[in-house]
Amino acid sequence: MTTDEQSQQIFQRLKPVCVPLLGASLLTPSSIPNVSKLLTDLNAILRDAKLSGSVLSPSLISYAFYPLSTILSRNQSPDIPDQVLEKIFLVLAVLYEDWWWSCDTKLWEQIFILCSSVIGDIGGKVRDEETKDAACQSLYALVHPRTAEEGANRSVLPSARLRDFQEYASAQRFIPILGQTLNSLLATAESPNYSLQRVSLDLICFFIDIYLPESLITSVLPGVVSSMTKLAGGVPGGLGWAKGATVAGALKVMQIAIVKAICDDVCIRDGAVRHTEDLESLADLVDTEPEGSSSRDSRFSTSRTPSWLRGTSAQLHIAINTLTPLVSHTTPSALLALGDFSSGVLAATTLTLPQTQPLLLSFLLSLSTSAFTQVSTAAHASLLKLLTTQGRARQPLLQALLHSTKENLSALPRLLLSQADSKVQHVAGLIEAVCNLTSGITSISSGLGVLLGPTGGIEKWGWRLLSVLELVEPPQIVSRMSAAQLMLENESGSPEQINFPEVTFRNVSTRPAHEALIRMFHSLGRAAGDTCLSAVEWFTTVGHNGTSTQAVAAMWCACRLLEGVSDISILNGGVGDALLRPRSKRLEMMARSLAKSVAELWDHVDEPPKAGEQPDDDAPLTVQHVKGLDSLHETLKIIQPSSVQSKTTLSQPTLHRALCLQLIAVTSGILLARSTPLLIYTLYPVLHSLVSPALSLSSTALATLNFMTISASYASSANLLLSNFDYALDAVARRLTRRWLDVDATKVLLILVRLVGAEVVDRAGDVVEECFDRLDEFHGYAVIVEGLVEVLGEVIKVIEAEETASRSASAPPRSTSPTLVPPQDKEQLETFFDWFQHRGEQAPEVEMEPEAAPQEPSIDENAPSTPTQILTKQIVTRSIYFLTHGSPVIRARILTLLATSVPVLPESALLPSIHSSWPFILNRLADPETFVVAAAASLIEALVAHVGSFMYRRMWNDVWPRFSSMLAKLDAADATNALSRRGRGAVGTDSAYTHSHRLNRAVLRSMTATMKGVQSQDSPVWQAILAFRRFLHRHAHEELQRCGKEFYLAASVHNADSVWLALSSTLGAASTCPTMQFLQESRWEIQDNVDEISRCMV
Repeated sequence: MTTDEQSQQIFQRLKPVCVPLLGASLLTPSSIPNVSKLLTDLNAILRDAKLSGSVLSPSLISYAFYPLSTILSRNQSPDIPDQVLEKIFLVLAVLYEDWWWSCDTKLWEQIFILCSSVIGDIGGKVRDEETKDAACQSLYALVHPRTAEEGANRSVLPSARLRDFQEYASAQRFIPILGQTLNSLLATAESPNYSLQRVSLDLICFFIDIYLPESLITSVLPGVVSSMTKLAGGVPGGLGWAKGATVAGALKVMQIAIVKAICDDVCIRDGAVRHTEDLESLADLVDTEPEGSSSRDSRFSTSRTPSWLRGTSAQLHIAINTLTPLVSHTTPSALLALGDFSSGVLAATTLTLPQTQPLLLSFLLSLSTSAFTQVSTAAHASLLKLLTTQGRARQPLLQALLHSTKENLSALPRLLLSQADSKVQHVAGLIEAVCNLTSGITSISSGLGVLLGPTGGIEKWGWRLLSVLELVEPPQIVSRMSAAQLMLENESGSPEQINFPEVTFRNVSTRPAHEALIRMFHSLGRAAGDTCLSAVEWFTTVGHNGTSTQAVAAMWCACRLLEGVSDISILNGGVGDALLRPRSKRLEMMARSLAKSVAELWDHVDEPPKAGEQPDDDAPLTVQHVKGLDSLHETLKIIQPSSVQSKTTLSQPTLHRALCLQLIAVTSGILLARSTPLLIYTLYPVLHSLVSPALSLSSTALATLNFMTISASYASSANLLLSNFDYALDAVARRLTRRWLDVDATKVLLILVRLVGAEVVDRAGDVVEECFDRLDEFHGYAVIVEGLVEVLGEVIKVIEAEETASRSASAPPRSTSPTLVPPQDKEQLETFFDWFQHRGEQAPEVEMEPEAAPQEPSIDENAPSTPTQILTKQIVTRSIYFLTHGSPVIRARILTLLATSVPVLPESALLPSIHSSWPFILNRLADPETFVVAAAASLIEALVAHVGSFMYRRMWNDVWPRFSSMLAKLDAADATNALSRRGRGAVGTDSAYTHSHRLNRAVLRSMTATMKGVQSQDSPVWQAILAFRRFLHRHAHEELQRCGKEFYLAASVHNADSVWLALSSTLGAASTCPTMQFLQESRWEIQDNVDEISRCMV
């Protein structure tokens, strides 16, 4: 379809609308609805035509415009309803998209004035927001520039046509109209109507950028900037932030206005600022008369002079400073606009706004660390472009960047002290952003290296930072066996990541601010590189001088900086890649030095302050942040305070050691596999902290050991300890001397044996020898002896597990007593009948061999012993001497140690030691401490279970009389004990934790094992059967009843008749055996337990 055909078709559609509309051009109350409907139809026809791609010819535009002009001319402006006027403006907006290319400038001016009058409420009637929106859209179609693509099929170029309108608008008579329209648009830009607000901001951009004369922009700059800052910050009384598009539009208007009014080139041209780039420009400085056209348009314009520049730059700095909260805006579009505004103003106003450069740089730096990827990427790219593009802005911006970084570091202590977490997070983010620029700009890295180097003045800002960067001591949760130790002992397979316990700051309460500080130190270390090692050394030197809050903070700072230098993060488990970021020799040398010096801190004994010691008067004053009201007498000084508080320095030894462990972990991450030789220094501090009762310290030690394992490429922590067992053992031995004694060294040795497990058997000889050497030296110190005996017990447990695993399942069990099982009844009768037949005959004399004493064990000297058995024999032999130690705990531990070694050793190695120490073992049955007696009974139980023949006479002649006497004393003591059970025939106590109960239980278990493993003697067995009857009483403790039933079942295997006779006589079965009536005990209700025993015997 040709253009003429399209125009004819559009005309046929317009005619039925335009003709009635022209007839109803004089508005009356009755015609207004019809006119409104016709205008709606006209707008729809024109929009359909535009959507179909048709171009409205000038004749069609004039035909459609004529009814509209008639309505506007025949009716007074106040008489036209808002709805009708709104639709007229909407039709004009569609028409002027094509009419812009050919309309007369006079008509352009008339429509411009019409739209301006409606927007500014000129004419005596205030229009609604929708009408003003339509007027703004019509004005937008009137003034917005066209693109080259839109003018491809036009007879005139877009730039030429736009130039005509610019020249017309710059005329003196049109400038007041332009200014009034701009003022009206600034008012409508604050409208709550979002559409009106957006189009108003677009129109302001066009006016300032295209139509306003350059000399006039200086006059409108203050009003435009003031309105836009208020609009970007949100209307007062509004809820939340301004919309992102609104902020973007306002910042774009500000950027255009500031750049066109106060950019470097314009101000240099007008003489407001002087700039020298060569010798000729330097010579021009003597000229006092500025060049330019400062007198042009003097009626409306403001000349650019040095005094004007000073005042305007100060006002602009204040206005731009109000935009600071926008860096936290929640909309990416607003943040992107702020970045564009900052970069655009920075690039254009290097000379005119020098005092605003740090502020604008802070905007870009904050945006470069934004959580929105597109915002951070755009801001980072803008910074790189500003700082790498050769020009007059590059060097001043670099200097401003480094200066602001130094100022931010100096301001950080003040912000921390005021507990302004948001400001702390902001400043830390700025420093981090500067450090992130070093990848593209080497001069920043050099500048940061100077700041953190030996000449950077770290003593000035470092002490102020340490004085307020106080860490909070973690809660002191003390336990004998920490959770970290249990986790390590149960470790299996490859090591998994274990997080370090988090430390918190007293002056930082939010997590984002805390993480921002960590990232800041990491970034500083990463950016400065090896030159930052001077700051690390300074912080560690401060950290070595005690355990005060400053020393603790110094260790934390040193650790975080060193992580940044080496690209390691122990808090996140990042070991770094040594290939992508190789470690320098200087860094590795310092890591080795730090590992040694930090490990030496465990060699110092923490001494509490003396009672009469006065605090140091030269100590730095501590500022206390107090919330609430001061006391009246403190503020008015009415009365003297009751006491003067002295300055005290808080000591944090646990936290200090935890941070030292973190530093050791970082050094191991730096050296990786080359950190193995340092384990001779660092292994003991880690293990020593691992056994600490403080939960935070032991957890840190566990995470440190795990990180060291991963860094050194070991499969597990046990493998690391096994490979470096000699280092750990040597460290323990050096700390168990008279010159250097550490009571926790035995705990370290204990955990070392537990962790290594079965693999320690091959090296246990050194451990045992070391333990007994120290036992001989420190036998008078109960704490040391107890710890060493516990280590020996752990070695025995490991050996027992190893022997059990290595023993073949098919191997015959150890023989008990060859005469334990009595002959069968048939054999006894046959022997009796044979004797009865030959009872009158004289028996032949047979030479009898003397019977060997049963207490002397037969020892096979030729039986080979395994290395494990030899080691156990050594432990048993040297442990016997401590059976008479003054500490009851040690006596009990030795007895338990001997009981554990019984199943491991062969009789040839075990029995001589037991035989020689038998009197001491018997004496322990009369020990005043109950748990020692119970341990002796356990040893006897193990002996009768494994070497029954050896214990035959010892059990019946030595042990049972003592057991019998003990039972009698316990029975007498229970009669007067307040914890004893009450009632007829009551037996024992109510609690299972009394001395009486424990001793009764130990005796029962020992005699039960005796019934199973030792050949019985009639008299003692009968005494035992009678003595234990009371434990079958149904009111006795359940545990004692269970032990009693087990004893009688064990005794009934070979003495069933005796058991039956004693129990039935106790119940009063006189009809079956009248002569045993004296055994009847009606006070004991044992019927139920006797019935159960009888069922099991059958």
